[in-house]
Amino acid sequence: MGALEPRIVLLHGVGLDRSMWETFQAICDRPTLALDLPGHGAQPPLREPQSLETLAQDVTSRLPEGPVHLVGFSLGALIAQYITRYSPEKTLTLTSVNSVCKRTAEETAAVAQRLATAGSEFATGVDRAIERWFPSATTSVPAAQVQAVRKVLAGNDLESYLHAYRVFAHGDQEIAGELGSIARPSLAITGEKDPGSTPEMSRRLGRSIPGCKVVVVPRARHMLPIENAPVLAAAVTTLIDNSEG
Repeated sequence: MGALEPRIVLLHGVGLDRSMWETFQAICDRPTLALDLPGHGAQPPLREPQSLETLAQDVTSRLPEGPVHLVGFSLGALIAQYITRYSPEKTLTLTSVNSVCKRTAEETAAVAQRLATAGSEFATGVDRAIERWFPSATTSVPAAQVQAVRKVLAGNDLESYLHAYRVFAHGDQEIAGELGSIARPSLAITGEKDPGSTPEMSRRLGRSIPGCKVVVVPRARHMLPIENAPVLAAAVTTLIDNSEG
């Protein structure tokens, strides 16, 4: 019996859970496994401060045996980068989806402002996030899918969310100096109109990770795995195919 095909492991963003990958998984022609991040979904709540390192260690302990193709979205992308840097034996390829990278002072201030009000204005923050991700004029994502994302986001354990969001706000600084040591075929992909994980951030990843390919998807915003799963699946599959060739 031949060896099992390596799986694509999918890591979601802060405040979400593995369900955000359902559309991607339905169309991807390779075996996939979506994991809940620490403090999210079915994982135990977070009750103490975290770092990118501690989140990555937790995820690494739950990866399947053998190396995988690691795909991370937003906070999940930072975690995927950390795992690929420090546990390279666990990964075959790295895909960073809608990832932040080396935030400027202005970009750092913007995420710090969102973090500062996340605890006291959580419901308002949910509304603002949904509007950033799925503007009222957006017609590419069914309303039922938008509402499903809203339900997951609104249902967060607040303490867990805040611990994870602090890592999202600062994690790019934690991994920035190590990106040049990542030695796996890599892809950075984001939406042309993503206001937070901008095309320029993906280009920074492309300049920082040796040989990293950069793809900017026209008209797409932050929730690329939901908004344009076919394009993302094709990009991930191409990376994997090229790495195997």
